Amino acid sequence: MQRLFSAFPNGRPGAGLLLLRVVVGLVVALHRLPGVSSATDSWWLDGVGLGGAVGGLLVLTGLLTPLATACVAGVLAISPFVSPPSELGELSVVLLLSDCAVLALLGPGAWSLDARLFGRREIVIPRS
Repeated sequence: MQRLFSAFPNGRPGAGLLLLRVVVGLVVALHRLPGVSSATDSWWLDGVGLGGAVGGLLVLTGLLTPLATACVAGVLAISPFVSPPSELGELSVVLLLSDCAVLALLGPGAWSLDARLFGRREIVIPRS
């Protein structure tokens, strides 16, 4: 992850990325979660729902953000074609896709699991 992002911004930019992650993650996860437990016999719809729910939760927590945003973008791109019409319109899907692109390009921010797991570390070498 460190190679993908030069830094994990904190302060106001980090707060903006946190807000963007929370909105995208919650909207996608809550939108696709009912598709997992639907009464349909289609494994395809269940897979799309599960991929969207898991991807949304990963974006929400900021864990493996580039992969999670790619998963969410893929689910959002194909969801109008494979699932019945929902409360998310075409404009909302386009806006969420652009938000996924922003998160994939900028990174998760300092307040994420990616920053905790893969962020910069200070190495102190004791004098001996």
